[in-house]
Amino acid sequence: MYNKNLVDDIMKILSVNNESNLPLHNPVFSGNEEKYLIDCVRSNFVSSVGEYVIKFEKMLVDYTGSKYAVVAVNGTAALQVSLQLAGVEENDEVLIPALSFIATANAVRYLNAIPHFLDVGYESLGIDPNDLDIYLSDFIEFHNGLARNKFTRRYIKAIVPMHTFGHPVDMDALCEVASKFRLTVVEDAAESLGSFYKNKHTGTFGKVSALSFNGNKIITTGGGGAILTDDDELARIAKHITTTAKIPHQWEYRHDMVGYNFRMPAINAALGCAQLEQLPQFVLNKRKLADYYKRKFSKIDGVSFFSEPEYAKSNYWLNVLLLDKENAGFRDNILEETNNAGIMTRPVWKLLNTLEMYQNYPAMPLTVSRDLEQRIINIPSSAYLAENL
Repeated sequence: MYNKNLVDDIMKILSVNNESNLPLHNPVFSGNEEKYLIDCVRSNFVSSVGEYVIKFEKMLVDYTGSKYAVVAVNGTAALQVSLQLAGVEENDEVLIPALSFIATANAVRYLNAIPHFLDVGYESLGIDPNDLDIYLSDFIEFHNGLARNKFTRRYIKAIVPMHTFGHPVDMDALCEVASKFRLTVVEDAAESLGSFYKNKHTGTFGKVSALSFNGNKIITTGGGGAILTDDDELARIAKHITTTAKIPHQWEYRHDMVGYNFRMPAINAALGCAQLEQLPQFVLNKRKLADYYKRKFSKIDGVSFFSEPEYAKSNYWLNVLLLDKENAGFRDNILEETNNAGIMTRPVWKLLNTLEMYQNYPAMPLTVSRDLEQRIINIPSSAYLAENL
């Protein structure tokens, strides 16, 4: 039976600013964006050799605490290169959450590797380390010093925790499990710039990590991403292969390996510099908006607001409503009512292993992921919405 009261209560709370058209997540351009873009254009260095590229990388290092940052054209490219740097090769298995944006799986397949889908937990919406430990114990064996799937006989090279909607995975516990099974950690931190796990920024726990600055992220460069690492040699290779593996020379074009034209242009980096200057305020605003939602939805029966794990300080990139199980059947009604009213909401992604191109890849039992898929609703999360609260 249609729960009109629940829908009406949700609509009332989501009308934060009484806007007639409320997007899910809009960027905020209120700083030096125009100034830096004009400066970049006037310099004539708008491609990847412009000075803003180096400046943006330095700012990312200063903010995240990573030793190196290498910017790329988008987060998917950054993750693909990160996996390659971690040693992932053709036909290797890579452990990734089934509850994730498709880029996580695509980056694995770009290397002709095999995604192996994991369940997530209720605490962070990301990989649950305890369930992971139990699951891996059943099928991992060691061969030539590497983890191998004893059923498929494929090596398992890496595990990719994804910090869902900006909420950090329990990285201490996950890294302990990864070490036990000799797996390299490659963080998909695409959604978690500005999020901290026990006062340490996400993306600084893995051997290599990837960030995204897509138009809907907490800061944007239009498109764009970055590779983070503390490893001197991996940082050097990352920069080399994302610039077509060209050997530096005054006029000669020589390349010493297969590379990619993945380096971020300066015009995008200029936008990123201005955005990153404002990131602390964006995070404060988004946390203020999350607090508002948490207070309001605590008074509504049948739905709850998802809050950060106790160990974390989240950027609350996209806010999450979690319908009670008995109300899961009303999800599509709520989505239809809100979107028809000009309030953009959306369901979580379809589980990756249910998509046609990924249906035949290995997966653990996905009990929690299937449950969450039916009950999650993302609600308007733009940083500017907090200004009038």
